[in-house]
Amino acid sequence: MSDLSNVEEKMQKTVSVFSEQLSEVRAGRANPAILNKINISYYGVTTPINQVAGISVPEARLIVIQPWDISMLKEIEKAILASDIGINPNNDGKVIRLNFPELTEEKRKDLVKEIKKTAEDARVAVRSVRREGMDKIKNLNKESVITEDELRADEDAIQKLTDKYIAEVDKLLENKEKEVMSI
Repeated sequence: MSDLSNVEEKMQKTVSVFSEQLSEVRAGRANPAILNKINISYYGVTTPINQVAGISVPEARLIVIQPWDISMLKEIEKAILASDIGINPNNDGKVIRLNFPELTEEKRKDLVKEIKKTAEDARVAVRSVRREGMDKIKNLNKESVITEDELRADEDAIQKLTDKYIAEVDKLLENKEKEVMSI
């Protein structure tokens, strides 16, 4: 049995990225993760919002952003408007409030379609890692580095890893789908 930790590591990373993408999906509930990809220019340095402001969720549909430096309010507001989160910030001079509207049934269904597409991309990525692993061990077999028995054992191990990580993607998808449809 050759070392398959690289294959498993890549599959884990794929599932981790998928999980992160799901956390950024706006599901009607205020989730600070939606701000993760928004950066501002903080004295000439590109900086994530959470490093220049306190972010809190006082209510289910509200995120409050309180900059540590009040002069950054306008910069944060501009960055949120320029992003694709689809929420207009309310600036009262001290804090920025993001109010999340109630999701319509149609919007929920669209979100589920988007989530399913992302899940399929993650499955394809896991299968791609499987194919790379299979190609690698077949080449090792051709070069007589591993025997036929080791080849079969490695193929089985790679397939089990693939099944495991695709099941993880499916579970994450199922949970997010329930969350979106039950709000």
